[in-house]
Amino acid sequence: MNRTRKSLRHDKRGFTGLEAAIVLTAFVVVAAVFSYVVLNAGFFTTQKSKEVIHTGVEQATSSAELTGDVTGYGNTTANKLTGVRFYLELTAGEHPMDLATTTMAYTSENAHVGNVTYTTSIAETVLKTGNDTGSWSYTILGSDGDSLLEKGEKVEISMVLPENGVAANKRFSIEVKPATGATIAVTRTAPASIDAVMNLH
Repeated sequence: MNRTRKSLRHDKRGFTGLEAAIVLTAFVVVAAVFSYVVLNAGFFTTQKSKEVIHTGVEQATSSAELTGDVTGYGNTTANKLTGVRFYLELTAGEHPMDLATTTMAYTSENAHVGNVTYTTSIAETVLKTGNDTGSWSYTILGSDGDSLLEKGEKVEISMVLPENGVAANKRFSIEVKPATGATIAVTRTAPASIDAVMNLH
C-alpha cells in the first residue's frame, strides 16, 4: 500500500508534445468553426438590412415627376371643369415606369374614386364636354412601342373627371399610382371662371 502511494507521488509525467499539439489543434478548430458561424450570421443580417433599406428607398422615391403645365378643359355651359391633361417624365436615375400596371385615383370635396377606369384614348372634345365621365388614358411621346416610360420619353395623361367634373373654385386631386415607387399627386383648384381650355395653377 505504501509502495503504491510512493509510486504515485513520484510519478511526474505530464503532457507530451504530441498531446499538447492535439489539444491545441482541437481548440483552434472549435474556435474557427465558432468564428465562421458568427461571421456568417453577421453577413446574413447585413445583407437582409441592405435589402430592407433598398426596398424602402425604392418605395419612398417617386419614379416620375410632373413636367410642364396642367391643362384644364371645361364645359362652359355647365360651368364645370370636366377634363385635365398633364405630362410626366422619369426622375433622374429611376428605372422605367410601366404605365400598363399604373392606376389612377381621384378625390374632390364630393367624391373619391380609388381606381379610375382606363380607356385607350380620350379626344379633346370629350375632355371639354365630360361625356365619358370618370376615365383616363395615356400616350407616351417618343415611345419605342411598349408601355414603359423610359429615359428621354414623356407620357401625356388625360382624364375625364368623375362625377361630371368640378365646380368653380373647388379643389381636386389626381393620384398617379405606379406599381413601384411613391404616388405622384397632382392637386389643383378649378378657376372662378370656367373656359373651354385653361392653365390650372
